[in-house]
Amino acid sequence: MTLTLQDVTSVLGPTDETLAADIIATGATPAELAEAWAWVNSDEAMIGEGRHLPAGMVAILVDLLSAGEEEWEE
Repeated sequence: MTLTLQDVTSVLGPTDETLAADIIATGATPAELAEAWAWVNSDEAMIGEGRHLPAGMVAILVDLLSAGEEEWEE
């Protein structure tokens, strides 16, 4: 089952239309989007649970979701 706009907003909340379209265009499932969202928002907790780093479609979604974030180096 591929994503719909309703699926995207149920996971992400209100979001940019372009981002939502890009996510839907990946052909991902709602479960893959939920996992990617969890990685973006709590990667340390996911690693702490012993989860493997995102791969495949989840990794693609993580890249899309985190594209606007800036990395701060000290």
